[in-house]
Parts: sequence; C-alpha cells; structure tokens
Amino acid sequence: MTGITATSAALWLRRFHPAPAEGPRLVCFPHAGGAASYYFKLSRTLHPSMEVLAVQYPGRQDRRAEPPVEDITRLAGFVADELRAAGPRPTILFGHSMGALVAYEVARRLERQGDVPLALFVSGRRAPSTRRPTSRPMHLLDDARIVEELRALDGTHRQVLEDEQVLAMILPTLRSDYRAVETYAYAPGPPLHVPVICLVGRNDPQATVGEAAVWSEHTALGFTLRVFEGGHFYLDSRADEIADVIRASATGGTS
Repeated sequence: MTGITATSAALWLRRFHPAPAEGPRLVCFPHAGGAASYYFKLSRTLHPSMEVLAVQYPGRQDRRAEPPVEDITRLAGFVADELRAAGPRPTILFGHSMGALVAYEVARRLERQGDVPLALFVSGRRAPSTRRPTSRPMHLLDDARIVEELRALDGTHRQVLEDEQVLAMILPTLRSDYRAVETYAYAPGPPLHVPVICLVGRNDPQATVGEAAVWSEHTALGFTLRVFEGGHFYLDSRADEIADVIRASATGGTS
C-alpha cells in the first residue's frame, strides 16, 4: 500500500485489488447507510487499469463501534486529509447519493490545496445548490417509515429489511447519515476547475434529471450529464458501463 499508512488504510481507505504501479486512482464514496464494500464489483471491473480505493465511513461494518460523522463537510475534511497523506497520484472522485456530496466537498478541499482531481463523478444526487421542500426530514421519521423508504429506493436486499436484528444494527447509522445529508448547508463559492460527470437514473425519486443538471453550475471545466434507465440504484447492474465512462475520464474523454 504505497503511500498509505496501515492505520489510514484500516480506518478510511479500502483497496480490494492490487494497485498498478502507475496510472490514476479512483476514490469511491458510498451512499447513506452504505459501506466501502459496495464498490467491490466496480473495483474488480476496473482492475488492473487503475487503483480503486473505497472510503469506509465510521459507524458501519468493522467501524460499527465508532460514532458516525453527522456533518458532511467534517467528513470530507477527514477524507481529504487521508488522500493527501496517501501521496501524489492523479485522482478521480466518484460518489453516489450522499457520497456525491462528500466527494464534492473533498474536491473543493483538494483544489484549495493544489491537488486538483482529474474528474468528479456525482451519481444519484441533485446539485448541492438545489433545495427541495420537505414536510419532515427522513432522519426524524420512525424506524418503520425509514424502512418503507428503503423499500421504495430498492437498494437494500429484502432479507435485510425483514431481519429485525440486522435492522437494529444498521438503522442508527442510516439515520445519522440522513441527518448529515439533510442538515448539509451548501456554502457558495467559486466553481471547481474540475470536469464534473453527473450520472442519474431516469426514475430516481431522490434526484430528477433537471435537479442533476444543475451540477453544471458547480464546474468551470466541463460538464457531462449521463441518464440511465432505472431508479436511485441504477448503477447496481451497470458496473461495465460505468467503468468505461470512468476510464474515458482518465484519458480526457467523457464517454
């Protein structure tokens, strides 16, 4: 794990496949309630063309004993510090849903430090400057209502949603993640000098195509919008397609 200390790798950055000696690094940020392992399939698909690291947030899997970080910008600060410690390498950021916000805030921090990413992929998330009226935030709903929302998003296995013991383990962290997203306050600033590639499912209830398109206002260096058939977890069955788009971004293309 060249450039990454054992402590950092054990806590924040997971590598599922050997890293090539050179080439770009892809850093993947999970959705609310998600873990680094969500990106195992994408890592396998991209290996050995690039190094793939997946972020493991506190409060899940082997970090379950740690309290979740309920602030997007604070979470981004931790990850940005770890990436700087990992050493120089051309870096692409990829975040899905909540992970898109974290990846965006990490990109802002890296750019301010002079470590400008090659590209930023934002998936399944409306632009940070957009707002939706809501009667009651998700993190304030009772457990039964949150489970209903998970069923509607179709990204959690039915067996998990029907296992009370498993739900008891994952719902507190999921609620904390929702709190982080729903209390996130976008701080206006200059657009990134990073190409932004936005991926969205055509029927995603969390991000309409129009809301996703507003990401174009957050970059001064090129914007691409890709719309896929499917809902919020459209990417679950599209590792090959998404890997092709990521490879293209590493060589200056967008598709």
